[in-house]
Amino acid sequence: MSDTFLYTNTLDPRAKPLIDELIFEYDSRYGTYFNAEGAAAELNRYPPEAFAPPHGNFLLLLRDGETIGGGAFKHYDDRTAEFKRIWTRHDLRRQGLARKLLVELELQAARQGYQRIYLTTGFRQPEAVGLYLNNGYTALFDTSVDPEIYRSLPFEKDVSQLARFHPLETSGAQHQRLAVAGR
Repeated sequence: MSDTFLYTNTLDPRAKPLIDELIFEYDSRYGTYFNAEGAAAELNRYPPEAFAPPHGNFLLLLRDGETIGGGAFKHYDDRTAEFKRIWTRHDLRRQGLARKLLVELELQAARQGYQRIYLTTGFRQPEAVGLYLNNGYTALFDTSVDPEIYRSLPFEKDVSQLARFHPLETSGAQHQRLAVAGR
């Protein structure tokens, strides 16, 4: 098996499996809790340009050419990237793929000049909370209380040191392909 990262855009046909699974998963966990239109409304809230260089990026993780995960970031403020849509295929979870995606997105955000990451996850996603807490993110909420009172759980992480050690490897970062170690 061969896993690779592919920087592309949300309109790439290879992104469709990722987006379809996100909609299904979010709708099954939250239904219309956040809005009457469900997850599709949230995923379509931002135009594709929001996740395109120079201010954002969209990443797919491919295994032998098949989409198995992905994630994105967009401009939050001048020093902060906001991570969105970090996802791995449901039948491939618990293999460290989400962590690999998270690390790659952090590196790319730093390469694009961001010094801080901000993200939110929903209160019915304890796996995501664990992922962020176990990878150096600071919870911007009280983790000792029922997360449902917050609805949306914000996190942050300083990545200002990353760009110094991982300079941009190609000038076309949105099309950059990297082999993923361990697979």
